Amino acid sequence: MHVGKLTAEIGPSARRHSENHACKQRPGAPSWVLLAMLCATGCATPGEPTPPKPILPEPVADLAAHQQGDAVVLTFTLPSDSTEHQPLPEPPAVEIYRGILAANEPPHKTSTRLIYTIPGALVDTYLTAGRFEFRDPFPAADLAQDSGAQMIYMVRTRVSKKRASDDSNVAAARVYPGPQAPSGLRGTVTEHAIELAWQVEASPGTVVGFHIYRGELKPGSTETGTDISKLSFTSPLEMLGPAPESSYSDAQFEFDRTYVYTVRSVAQYGADSVESADSAPVIVTPRDVFPPAAPQGLEALYVLETTQEPAHVELSWEISPEPDLAGYRVYRSERSDTPGRRLNQDLLLSPTFRDTSVEAGRRYFYQVTAVDRAGNESPLSGAVSAEVPAKAK
Repeated sequence: MHVGKLTAEIGPSARRHSENHACKQRPGAPSWVLLAMLCATGCATPGEPTPPKPILPEPVADLAAHQQGDAVVLTFTLPSDSTEHQPLPEPPAVEIYRGILAANEPPHKTSTRLIYTIPGALVDTYLTAGRFEFRDPFPAADLAQDSGAQMIYMVRTRVSKKRASDDSNVAAARVYPGPQAPSGLRGTVTEHAIELAWQVEASPGTVVGFHIYRGELKPGSTETGTDISKLSFTSPLEMLGPAPESSYSDAQFEFDRTYVYTVRSVAQYGADSVESADSAPVIVTPRDVFPPAAPQGLEALYVLETTQEPAHVELSWEISPEPDLAGYRVYRSERSDTPGRRLNQDLLLSPTFRDTSVEAGRRYFYQVTAVDRAGNESPLSGAVSAEVPAKAK
């Protein structure tokens, strides 16, 4: 008879009896050793395998919602670890739920339904400065009809098809007709500020002011597009401050950096305020083309020859107040109406100079300039003169 068929004809109890009998036939082995051997060699029937637990991302805990223009902007930190405190094997998919809060209903009691699913392969395109950002748009007609409605949001993330993460915290935002974004934004570079100005458009609600936002592009950037989402930021857009009128002065800037500005109108609905969408951006790379002020207080003094040093003209002037001062240049002429030639090749770091190249019996006119770190040279200071006596015969 075939061995396989025989094995199939033996019932479970008969097989266990045969296996136990075979184990008992091993001479010289204590019973506890035989039991251990049975476990090691599979004499006992193995149990059913345990299915692996699905990987669950940590629940989102910092979901926030606010209206901007005709959309509610959701932001939160995308989880990178599981509930077992292990790194997730891949970016999780994001599921966004939305509901409408009824009057006198607690937010945590509001039912929500799934409205968007973002696959894990696409979540990177929604990251801004390390935070997930998603816009939930509303038709303007709906906002006008349901002005003041309170929207409730919740998110889940998942890396397993079997189970998503636990619910996030609940975020709420009232929605209103959004104000019109400003138009015609322009930026003008001055020595001490970037001056912004824009035009105000007629808007729903009462526009009470504006919010000014600034970001910084990568060094050497030559981008000129008007689509903010396609610009290469090193620092994302952040609010510089409010402005009550249609102008703003940004004095917190540095030359040779590339900045992106945008402005949002702010409308007031009772106790709630709503920002418009972004204005068309303006990109500004300020260059330092502004020379320092001319030095003041120049004085010249002729000093007689001594045994230690030759005769010379000693010059001094007031310290320049320019914050980006690099140094000074000294000019000498024998005519009061021309600067003549420059006496120092390297910039002077202190406001003094000793001219030892003077000749007896001549009259010299001196002027000084200040130079900043960008290489801009100031106008000439006022001229002063010094007369070198002729040698005695």
